[in-house]
Amino acid sequence: MKKNVLITGCSTGIGKALALEFHSKGFQVFATARKMDSINDLKDLGMKVIEIDINSSESLKNAYHSLLTLTDRLEILVNNAGYAAMGPLVEMPKEELELQFRTNVLSQIEVIKAFLPLLRKEPSVVANISSVSGDLSTPFAGAYCATKSALSSLSDALRMELSPFKISVVDVRPGAIESGFGRTADNKLSAWLSPNSIYSKIEEAIKARATASQQNPTPTALFAKQLVRQLSSEHPRAVIRLGKGSRALMILGKWFPRKITDKILQKKFHLDRL
Repeated sequence: MKKNVLITGCSTGIGKALALEFHSKGFQVFATARKMDSINDLKDLGMKVIEIDINSSESLKNAYHSLLTLTDRLEILVNNAGYAAMGPLVEMPKEELELQFRTNVLSQIEVIKAFLPLLRKEPSVVANISSVSGDLSTPFAGAYCATKSALSSLSDALRMELSPFKISVVDVRPGAIESGFGRTADNKLSAWLSPNSIYSKIEEAIKARATASQQNPTPTALFAKQLVRQLSSEHPRAVIRLGKGSRALMILGKWFPRKITDKILQKKFHLDRL
């Protein structure tokens, strides 16, 4: 029988690439997105599509019942849907902070809760897509870094708590992966960053942080191929790092004194010019 995999956030980028790669390897893919027209192409390829807004309890409940009409088991769940808002923390709108933490942290747990009954039917894998940004906070990405760090910490606890039920929890920490991430983050930043910002003199450095992950990134298809291979193994690693730069922040944060890392990052993002 084909193994079943459900992936959140399949409209673009990593989620879509993972759906295509799992499908090519013979999995029954349940591709999900908030906007169904964004995944019609995946449906045309033979994948099952389900509408999910991970920030809506009602949407998750409906998605679970939709999945029940199609299968009675789920071998892999990929928590990929996320949200990124970049910019100075002291000027970021409260709504942006709340949405980022709700989407990248709280709702990730809600997704697992929603599909837990099916995950318990067979030995299964939950893959939480975190980020290398969770290894070390950087200027103008503090909220995003914090959410990814929190997700990694939650993954550690979930790995132990769900182990008795033969559910493996994997913390995936991508580096720079080709996607629309930078463009989306930059557009959101431009929408609220005021010309009167106390950081206006280094606005270009702030925008550079928003698009940093798209400077010479790993192709999305290659990342998906590597990740699917690892998630398909009998015993996937607890932490998977893939893509260019996927270890750089970890090394910087672990082996360098904090005083030195602060100076390096302050200089990189021009905070020494204020």
